[in-house]
Amino acid sequence: MVNQEKIKEAVKLLLEGIGEDLNREGLVETPDRIARMYEEICGGMEESAKEHLSKTFTVDNDEMVLEKDIVFYSMCEHHLMPFYGKAHIAYIPDGKVVGLSKLARTVEVFAKRLQIQEQMTGQIADAMMEHLAPRGVMVVVEAEHLCMTMRGIKKPGSKTVSIATRGMFEGNDELQNRFFQMLNM
Repeated sequence: MVNQEKIKEAVKLLLEGIGEDLNREGLVETPDRIARMYEEICGGMEESAKEHLSKTFTVDNDEMVLEKDIVFYSMCEHHLMPFYGKAHIAYIPDGKVVGLSKLARTVEVFAKRLQIQEQMTGQIADAMMEHLAPRGVMVVVEAEHLCMTMRGIKKPGSKTVSIATRGMFEGNDELQNRFFQMLNM
């Protein structure tokens, strides 16, 4: 649970630390705004993907299902700076599918945490396997990290791509290639 009072105090200390005047008109309400913002962008800490992946529908089809271009915004746990991009999720059903919006909600659960991209990618795949129990899942996440684009090396436009495969997708070049072909449709 987000503790807004602690966040407000931390923001005040940060502003003082960089030499700002806390009584300056533009900063008077900043600690409160930042506390509300962190409650929103870190709201996945208490949420479980199980809630979203438990409502399923029976199907006879065992063909790949792909939802691509799921936009997300997350916060890097190393620098507390945003990273954002798109997630692509494919799975092979084993008698049941989940509503398409539930895949996007699953991405949100993990994106709304202090996070690293590689971990988030694996968490999405693991949650799919645990709560939907498909025959296999593949997750690809591509993101731009502001800790690389506006500080440090300063390389805007660079993207990081992470991949997680589980079940039938692990080591299966044919399925993985089909995933990438569908991704480029």
